[in-house]
Amino acid sequence: MTTEFTQFNLDPRLVQAVDELGYSKPTEVQENVIPSMLENEDVIVQSQTGSGKTAAFALPILQKLNDEGNQGNLRSLVLAPTRELAIQVAEAINQYGRHLNLVCMPVYGGQHYGTSKRRIKQGVDVIVGTPGRLQDLMRQKILNLSDTHIVVLDEADEMLSMGFIEDIENILGETSASRQTALFSATIPNGIRHLAEKYMHKPKPIIIAHKHLTVASTEQRCYVVREKDKLAALIRLFEAEDIGATLVFTRTRAGSSRLANELVQSGFPAEALNGDLEQDARIQVLNRFRSGRVKVLVATDVAARGLDIDDISHVFNYDLPTDPEAYVHRIGRTGRAGKEGIAISLAAPGDSRTLGRVEHYIKQQIPKTQLPSETMIQEQREKKLVDKLVVWLGRDRSRREQELVEQLIAEGHDPIRIAAASLKMARAEENQRPISNIQEMQMGKTGKSQGKNKHTHRKGNNNKRGNRSYPRNKGKRDFSTEDGMVRLNISHGRKQGIRPSEVVGEIANKASIPGKVIGKILIEEQHTYVDIPEQYVSRVLGQTGSYHFRDHQFVKIERAKVI
Repeated sequence: MTTEFTQFNLDPRLVQAVDELGYSKPTEVQENVIPSMLENEDVIVQSQTGSGKTAAFALPILQKLNDEGNQGNLRSLVLAPTRELAIQVAEAINQYGRHLNLVCMPVYGGQHYGTSKRRIKQGVDVIVGTPGRLQDLMRQKILNLSDTHIVVLDEADEMLSMGFIEDIENILGETSASRQTALFSATIPNGIRHLAEKYMHKPKPIIIAHKHLTVASTEQRCYVVREKDKLAALIRLFEAEDIGATLVFTRTRAGSSRLANELVQSGFPAEALNGDLEQDARIQVLNRFRSGRVKVLVATDVAARGLDIDDISHVFNYDLPTDPEAYVHRIGRTGRAGKEGIAISLAAPGDSRTLGRVEHYIKQQIPKTQLPSETMIQEQREKKLVDKLVVWLGRDRSRREQELVEQLIAEGHDPIRIAAASLKMARAEENQRPISNIQEMQMGKTGKSQGKNKHTHRKGNNNKRGNRSYPRNKGKRDFSTEDGMVRLNISHGRKQGIRPSEVVGEIANKASIPGKVIGKILIEEQHTYVDIPEQYVSRVLGQTGSYHFRDHQFVKIERAKVI
């Protein structure tokens, strides 16, 4: 096996897994981090997501745990700011360790406690979790971290900005005092430095230069729609675009399988490429894609690594990636070999911050475009039908059908009505693809992103935590509800010591929603008001009774009365 990963003296089974995933040369962050972690050094790594940092900490963890033996005891912990990242990292670790007898599982808000308890009892070597859910499992005595001696803080600056610093300190305090700690962060603010000084032992700083990649040969567009309208929007674009071989990226493997099935049911030949596939099945899927038998490949970032196909006409970001470099890697798979490619992103209104980071990274704005209207789709369908009919007329290969038409005419049927009925029958498959109504939204201004988003922009507010306002009962207050937001009432307030960061962190984790979409917060003496985007309200209310603030259990959240 020819691969530069052999330089690290990794177990051959790890090298084999890396090779199967399409890697032969380590990235800069991997070259620097892997040897240090194998030497038991604490590291602080300043690196952008998408630089290969997951493998940089996953491979040393797997190597060291495999060397130790004693499988089934929780010995390594990875903290991640969001549910999506926790799932993604856990999938990657399982892929790298596919040939080892080691188990990694994600834990996050919204996951059934019984599932976590059962799997932990069966034996887990690595857990990737969000801070809130990890603390819940610790409080319920489901999770014991006393033997955990390798801890990774992934996207530490994001966890800091989401108000998880206290949770992180509580978790670190329960792990082995002799643990090895690796901290990864795109930026190193003072809060991260203080955390490192308190909990890390002579950490080695590793700084990976931020590199910009070109996307000049790719036409980029973005459509802002509600999360629940994404499938309908994607189908509209499939009908309107002259798509060839097409890649659609989702955030999770479960999402890729679900979307592929939905596309097939809508008449588009699609298959999923994700971590559930064995190597032979993966090769078969790619062969069907290359040969054109399957036109649409729905993939995760992990599964698409090493994918080398030159004739991809379109790349769709069904879910925006959480980091700019992953975006560039995704869209770089189209527009190859001197051809122009098209990259289309579907963004929910709450994705403004993520989109802004991408635009800042690629140093250009991604045009926000209107979806094709229902009228345009109907016209496109009719044009394709007529074009196909003209082709068949030119081929003159319809002798038997012509005889049938002549027979119908002889029986007294009108030729024009015969033609119309034939076209109606030919369009039968369109009845299986109704054109759904889609409410297009506006993207907000955050960071370098352009546009107007009524959900997240707060004028005249200098609060650094997501531009939220936290007015007190002093004088006149402005706490009007903005369009698209629903006000909820939390049954605890200032008297119980609730803080804005706790509100964001607890709701984001328990309801599994992005913390960045949570709107204004007003903490009163006995209760707290918080604005939530309408599409997430049912999720938030569905978890009422499971929220914990300052050790207060069974905190109730309900729709607020108008104030």
